[in-house]
Amino acid sequence: ERMMVKHSDLVICDSTTIEKYIHQSYDGKGINGSNPNTTFVAYGAETRKSQLPDDDVKFAAWLKENGLEKMGYYLVVGRFVPENNYETMIREFTKSHSRKKLAIITNVNDRFLTQLEENLHFRSDSRIKFVGTVYDQELLMKIRENAYGYFHGHEVGGTNPSLLEALSSTNLNLLLKVGFNQEVAEDAALYWNKEEGSLAHLIDWADRLPEDEIRCFGAKAKK
Repeated sequence: ERMMVKHSDLVICDSTTIEKYIHQSYDGKGINGSNPNTTFVAYGAETRKSQLPDDDVKFAAWLKENGLEKMGYYLVVGRFVPENNYETMIREFTKSHSRKKLAIITNVNDRFLTQLEENLHFRSDSRIKFVGTVYDQELLMKIRENAYGYFHGHEVGGTNPSLLEALSSTNLNLLLKVGFNQEVAEDAALYWNKEEGSLAHLIDWADRLPEDEIRCFGAKAKK
């Protein structure tokens, strides 16, 4: 990273947090003591509704297959890697009093899954559902729209596409409080940290939110 920044003509950053990091770390350390030349390039997600109707057969089958109901599940979408904080999200959900389900859309890594089970014994909690992957974008958008809320535990890597898609489709978003996520969602989401009880308490509080407040979060997120 250090050598690439030093010798690059332009460092393109997909979040302002990463751009700040580059300057804090490497100003005065380029060729002949120069500062790196940087630019921020933003990207987004569609805010339209899924093209699938509310009574779509494919969506209904997906719900039935995974034991889920509309607005009866929290959702996680992302790569199944430790830095996305699956362990924290699952542990905290098992500690919550929510009667909703937790649907996890991911490419399961058997080794990591075994490690999670050894640490958390999550398989004894019938609310937790690993539902595989969904590559049909219209179906995934429909799944997002009908989630009660979305958990985002990504901790590194700049602006994350799945966060943008969640903000565009899901009204209630519960995000890990790091600079990458805060610069994207601002006050349109609820935030948690990795301390014990933080997310569990937020889930219990979110379960009791009035519908008009949830819709307000959704409008802010799309804006």
